[in-house]
Amino acid sequence: MSAAVFLAPAGELDLLTPGARYTLVGPEARHAATVRRLRAGEEIELVDGVGVRVRGAVAEVVGGSDAAVVLEVDTVVREPEPAPAIVLVQALAKGSRDELAIEAGTEVGLDGVIPWQSERSVSHWRGDKATKGRARWQQIVAAAAKQSRRARVPEVAELVVGAAVVARAGRAVADGGAVLVLHESATEAIADVRIGADAPEVLLVVGPEGGLSDAEVAALETAGAQPVRLGPHVLRTSTAGPVAVAVLAQRLGRWGAASD
Repeated sequence: MSAAVFLAPAGELDLLTPGARYTLVGPEARHAATVRRLRAGEEIELVDGVGVRVRGAVAEVVGGSDAAVVLEVDTVVREPEPAPAIVLVQALAKGSRDELAIEAGTEVGLDGVIPWQSERSVSHWRGDKATKGRARWQQIVAAAAKQSRRARVPEVAELVVGAAVVARAGRAVADGGAVLVLHESATEAIADVRIGADAPEVLLVVGPEGGLSDAEVAALETAGAQPVRLGPHVLRTSTAGPVAVAVLAQRLGRWGAASD
C-alpha cells in the first residue's frame, strides 16, 4: 500500500537530511491525526509543493487543536521542475465543469492554471469573487496533487479577462513557447504538432461550454497560437483540457516511469 502524502509549507523541507526529524503542524497535521488516525511507526511522505519529497516513519502523533506529527526522515528527493511547463488556460464554465477540468488536469500532469473569463463564459468572477475563485481553484489543485502523489502543486494564476489572453499567448510565443488552442474545426491533431525542444512552456487554451468565438480564435492565431484538435469527437470543457494534458505528458516522456 502506498504511503499517505501530506503537504508541508514550501521551503520547510529544504534543509532536511536522512536521520533528521521534522514536525508537521496545522491543518495537515490535524487531518493526519484525527482523520487518517496515523500511528507511530507508519510510513508517510511529505511534499512541499515545489519539488521536495521526504519519506520516513512517524515517530510521534499529537492530536487535538494543537495537532502535530513528528517524522523521522529516511529519504529526501528533490524532483526537478518539468520543462516545458504545461499550462492550462481554462475558461470559466458553469456547473463546476471548470473545476473538474483543473482537478483532473492536475492528476494527469499540468504544471500551471490560468483562469480565463472568455467571451462566451456564462460564469463570471467579479470583485471579491475573483479572489475567492482563485483561492478555491488553488485548493482544488492542491488536493488533486496530493491525491496523485505529486511533489509539485500547480500554481493558479490571476484571472485573465477577455482579450487579455491574447497578450499572454503572445508573451509565451515570444519567449519560445507554444500556444495550442483546442478547437473542433482545427485540421492538425495535437499529437502531431511540433513543440520546440527548448520551449519553456506550452499553453493549452480551452473554451467554455459554448466554445471559442471566431474572433477569439483569430486573435490568438495572430499572436502565434495554433489551433489543434484532440480527435474526431467534441469533448466537454471539463474533459478537453485533461485529455490534452495527458497527450502532451505522454509525448514529453513524463509517463515513462511509474511512481514508487
